[in-house]
Amino acid sequence: QVELVESGGGLVQPGGSLRLSCLAHGDLLSFYAMGWYRQYPGKERELVAAITTNGRTNYGNADKDRFNISIYNPQNTVYLQMNNLRPEDTAVYYCYAGSLWRPSYWGQGTQVTVSS
Repeated sequence: QVELVESGGGLVQPGGSLRLSCLAHGDLLSFYAMGWYRQYPGKERELVAAITTNGRTNYGNADKDRFNISIYNPQNTVYLQMNNLRPEDTAVYYCYAGSLWRPSYWGQGTQVTVSS
């Protein structure tokens, strides 16, 4: 079993930055990638970005010019640096652990609100 603990969400003005963090506890050998999804109200979760323990990335719907994902090994902390944030980035962001394309474990979610 894996527990994921997220932090770093909050309220930021347009153009600002946030860094989301996600710390994994438990069976760290049961997954080889971590990443982030986001969910808008009434919508399904969509992949923002994911990264494997050896650094391979999948940016999904994220704007690579504004978002950067990184991982601190041994595969227990993943970061999502978000720059030049826009109101349309407002969503609940969920950390996951699993494969590059398939989550096996989820965090509890953290709210990101971009508003002036």
